[in-house]
Amino acid sequence: MTCTDEPGTSAGFPPIVREDARVLILGSLPSQASLTAHEYYAHPQNAFWGIMRELTGADGEYATRCESLRNAGVAVWDVLASSVRPGSMDADIRLDSAVPNDFAAFFSSLPSLRLVCHNGRKSEGMFRRFVRLPDTYAGLRFESLPSTSPAYASLPFTEKLRVWRGIIEPELNRRDRR
Repeated sequence: MTCTDEPGTSAGFPPIVREDARVLILGSLPSQASLTAHEYYAHPQNAFWGIMRELTGADGEYATRCESLRNAGVAVWDVLASSVRPGSMDADIRLDSAVPNDFAAFFSSLPSLRLVCHNGRKSEGMFRRFVRLPDTYAGLRFESLPSTSPAYASLPFTEKLRVWRGIIEPELNRRDRR
């Protein structure tokens, strides 16, 4: 039995991306609510789309929000392509079954990418553990942002937005796009 045949295996989604993306936001792996809806950050209490509405104007139906992200230069993906995850919490991800996405190929397709943001510590930790990039990507800036997950409720939305805005907006507003 391969890890993708194990009960409770979750598989990620294709990225929301356009080749001129300057910012990439990485989650860990879609939650049960996202898998059911076939949408990134589908849990109604996840702050992701509220923050993106403030930063990029992403609003409306899912396809429209995704298009707003692409137009703003924002890409979204997950660190993992798949893993056994019997629940929705990041702590439920079984790292022994984790299969990372191919970031070397992905980054090579994004010549304008400058900033990679981790949506929470789990994304950052898994990226460090599983992803090895060639030195050619040394110019990328990596930042860890507070998780938008409803499980991280100790930080209010306004504070999450303040931190996300401070890191992402300067890159979106840069005039010297490669």
